[in-house]
Amino acid sequence: MEMSVRTEGDICIVTVQEQRIDAPVAVAFKDALRTQTAVAPPQVILNLSEVDFIDSSGLGAIVAAMKNLAPERTLHLAGLTPMVDKVFRLTRMDSVFQIFPTLEDAVDAQRV
Repeated sequence: MEMSVRTEGDICIVTVQEQRIDAPVAVAFKDALRTQTAVAPPQVILNLSEVDFIDSSGLGAIVAAMKNLAPERTLHLAGLTPMVDKVFRLTRMDSVFQIFPTLEDAVDAQRV
């Protein structure tokens, strides 16, 4: 599972560098995300702009990552491609996560 992580002030930005988050990679994705965010700043933004497909295993991994964060920390999503956005809307997960159209929008919103 390829991802990059960078910190901007009190924001941790995790960019998934995979086209798919599905059953074959969901466990590795969840473990990698947990490791990358364990000591991250309070705001975590998951940039999904390179992900073209996500299934229920991928959704479950993202929910697990959110639950692993301490209560005072937040996980926001950014850059959902049309297919990934559709999955979040159909499963109503768009009501669970704050989703931003772009990474820049997500970063700007956290700085306010």
